[in-house]
Amino acid sequence: MTPPPFTIRSVQAFGYRYPLTMPVITSFGRMNDRPAVFVRVEDADGYVGWGEVWCNFPAPGAEHRVRLVNEVLAPALVGFHATEPSAAFEHLTQGTSVLALQSGEAGPFAQSIAGIDLAVWDLHARRQNLALWRLLGGAKQKIKVYASGINPIGSERTAEAALSRGYRALKLKIGFDPAGDRANLAALRRLVGEGLLAADVNQGWIIAQALELAPHLDRFGLAWLEEPIRADRPREEWKQLHEIVRFPLAAGENIASRAGFAEVLREPVLGVVQPDIAKWGGLSACAGIARDILASGKMFCPHYLGAGIGLLASAHLLAGVGGDGLLEVDCNENPLRDRFCGPVLDARDGVIELGDEAGLGITPNLASIEKYRTV
Repeated sequence: MTPPPFTIRSVQAFGYRYPLTMPVITSFGRMNDRPAVFVRVEDADGYVGWGEVWCNFPAPGAEHRVRLVNEVLAPALVGFHATEPSAAFEHLTQGTSVLALQSGEAGPFAQSIAGIDLAVWDLHARRQNLALWRLLGGAKQKIKVYASGINPIGSERTAEAALSRGYRALKLKIGFDPAGDRANLAALRRLVGEGLLAADVNQGWIIAQALELAPHLDRFGLAWLEEPIRADRPREEWKQLHEIVRFPLAAGENIASRAGFAEVLREPVLGVVQPDIAKWGGLSACAGIARDILASGKMFCPHYLGAGIGLLASAHLLAGVGGDGLLEVDCNENPLRDRFCGPVLDARDGVIELGDEAGLGITPNLASIEKYRTV
């Protein structure tokens, strides 16, 4: 039976920043605080859904995206009659395509629309009194997780803490001093034993560096090497690298079109594909792409390095589509994640279990983080 349509009554974004004692370090920059943009969507019947917008970079990006949602996208969606959740996504994407082009802000628009889309899907699942993972077709509510965001400084201590909290798989940030990178990988391999270990270069190498450095990582038994070169480099460079390494290559967080994903799924270069539902596509685009990834024989591992609502939505997507992939969980300090990710916070022997509550299964108490609000 087709669910009845619904009308959007309100859309509102809220911006927050949590100051860090230890910055998150990547090969291209540092995060001195953890930003978050949460989105609340309500329909004419009083049902409410929650989403999250990717906003890690640039430094003032969160506040800009809050204004994009509240001043540009919300007025375009209020009063919209949606026959299905993806109708709102298509309405906003098509309606702002020229504006995004004119302003040169395709990314911020796509990220803001993705956050709204997540909220609309949560609302849609609550209307049907179904857990989101069940609505997406899931058959089991347990999924594997891995601890991500492990910095090059203090990596062994961070990894030990993650393992003590129930993780059994780790991902280290590399792309700095090659000798230091290898020492960190050796230490993490000792800690995790036979468990999964991956490395993320964050687009930090040019192809010549990648061809030189990647083969030296073979001894660490990597589950994958993530974004060793820029995501937008010619496919020939990616193919060159694929031909000389014996571990899978991973990418996807910086692919922002259906055509882009279709291209990497047609070729053998990537073994692990990682769309980010809060950065582009939301569930409306990425649920289908996730199923295409599995159909292509590749591993689907949703990318995520933000706050709790988007992380929880990523967990529901992974449980909904299935496969052997793992959910990325940032292991750095962040109450904006921990207070709103529900069961994702409770990893046991490398696994988390989603509940059967409607939608995402949580109703965030924004009053508890009011002191971190910026806009």
